[in-house]
Amino acid sequence: MGKYSSFSRMAPKPPKSQGPHVIWRGIGCLMMLIVPAMSIAIGISTINYAIEKKWQLPYQLVGYMELPDYFYKSSGLIQVFGPLTRIPNLYAYISASLLFTILIGGLISTIYAIVYSFVGPSRYGPTDAPPPRFVAKKKSR
Repeated sequence: MGKYSSFSRMAPKPPKSQGPHVIWRGIGCLMMLIVPAMSIAIGISTINYAIEKKWQLPYQLVGYMELPDYFYKSSGLIQVFGPLTRIPNLYAYISASLLFTILIGGLISTIYAIVYSFVGPSRYGPTDAPPPRFVAKKKSR
């Protein structure tokens, strides 16, 4: 090699990080795929149970969905959104599913945070200074 070759002055490449552990990626998959599917199923069964037991539900959520007038004037919009008008209690199903999505997602996130605090990396890195050992003195006034 020559005198001006760049190979002799190159620093060694740092090793690539392996990324997050497979378990942490699995939790992300769980939250993106299983939680919405599970919340839709739980929401539909909850609304059906509530209607069967004659619980008081808001009248705005119960019944068939109605579209605005301009949907019926357009043949394209009515073909896309028309089947939604034949689903009974659609608004109740959607609102219950959103509620269960928030509850289940929050529960899984809380559990994830607790487990990660025990299993995750240490709070301080190798270049961090240790936390100060300062004890506050009580002062009387």
